[in-house]
Amino acid sequence: MTAILGAGISGLAAGHYLLRKASHLPLTIYEATDRVGGWIRSDRYLDSGYVFEAGPRTIRPKGPAASNTLELIEDLGLADQVYSINSNHTAARNRMIYAKGKLNLLPNSLGGILKTVPPFTKPLYVAAFRDLLAGRSKIALQDESMYSFVERRFGKEIADYAVSSMLCGICAGDAKQISVKFLMKDLFDREQQHGGVIKGLLKEALQNRKKKEPATTKATPTQMAKLAERAKAENWSIYSIRGGLQTLPETLADDLQAKGVSIVTGTKFEELTFERDRIALRVDGREQLLQHLVSSIPSYKLARHVQKQHPQLGSTLASIPFVDVCVINLQYRRADLLKQDGFGFLVPPIENLPILGVIFDSCCFDMDSNTVLTVMMGGAWFEKWFGKNPSEEQLLEVALKNVSEILHIDQQPDSYKVNLLRKCIPQYTVGHQQRVQAIRDYIEQHRLPIVLCGASYDGVGVNDVILSARTNVDKMLLQ
Repeated sequence: MTAILGAGISGLAAGHYLLRKASHLPLTIYEATDRVGGWIRSDRYLDSGYVFEAGPRTIRPKGPAASNTLELIEDLGLADQVYSINSNHTAARNRMIYAKGKLNLLPNSLGGILKTVPPFTKPLYVAAFRDLLAGRSKIALQDESMYSFVERRFGKEIADYAVSSMLCGICAGDAKQISVKFLMKDLFDREQQHGGVIKGLLKEALQNRKKKEPATTKATPTQMAKLAERAKAENWSIYSIRGGLQTLPETLADDLQAKGVSIVTGTKFEELTFERDRIALRVDGREQLLQHLVSSIPSYKLARHVQKQHPQLGSTLASIPFVDVCVINLQYRRADLLKQDGFGFLVPPIENLPILGVIFDSCCFDMDSNTVLTVMMGGAWFEKWFGKNPSEEQLLEVALKNVSEILHIDQQPDSYKVNLLRKCIPQYTVGHQQRVQAIRDYIEQHRLPIVLCGASYDGVGVNDVILSARTNVDKMLLQ
């Protein structure tokens, strides 16, 4: 028998990929909460025309991991429920950062790169020239923080305003702590291999051009799901699913149950014991012997259960830090409250504000005659701003104060939802890739019949965790 710990999107996807290759495999998925989906949670107010998202709300359609997700969506029969915006949409073009007391529109064209746009004091092409002239690092680096890497190659302004705010949006993290080798491996590798990021891009473009087939012969295209082909043809920027992103894990769970998978919610995972080539798992007072276990739960939770038998593994799992984030959804029964349409804005840490950013949900997708915003707060700075146990009232007050001061929306929302998400996002600090490799090497060397997938190890995005499930389940089946 095989079991999966966690019925978030990664755990459910692991079940999907297991059954694709072993359709008769007895499989149970255990979930501690009373619902599936993990951090993907949609509160639906469809009669009023809007949805509140507590976690992820959109998915990016580009790249191999994205194509994999689109294939999964197609397999589940959800292709006709997908709605997207293309790269010309206002929400795709207008992305802002709040800096120096105002909202600043980031450049979205070549023309914008050639001129000085606030909060920067020089045109962005100057930063590109700096990278070209910087040369290779004088020491061979195993890893480096995003901030250090970007400051060294592109300058302090780019590190302070562009990259630091971007990291607030990606993982609610501090760019001075997050690993460039893990989160932006392409940038790190280009410096190591070519002596610079821009040099690497130029060399890769030249190599790709040389590799192209002559016009008289056409290479067979890589097989791609129809939905991925559609996304490419229509130039999607982001997409979601009708009824909110929670529709994806719900549909995935329904599909698994229809195929005989048992999904047990509200369970208490009590003990895990490795016994030769098997695992004894105790859940809700009952013990079962497993041939394989897939863990998609956060690394710190798994660490508690392996620490006694394998203290080295437990310590490394526990060393991956997580942060708390507060997500506050606001709904106003007016469609004209925002003076500037766009995806939203991020706030770089240098501004010393308690919010990470605000998403303009109703600019991205139709919400009838509502303005819907999502305020993100805390992250790596949660305790600094809010202490250990803030009240919902305190969190809401901070969110509304910043919405009023930055967006000049003074009226009270007609509805709101305060979501305090404890230890929700892993922090890929410098050395993360080496830590994860050490964890997986230990498991392999000790022949432990457990496979790890999910955000703790392989990336925080929806695409990342689904691909993590597929990749690691495939490896397990090959053993």
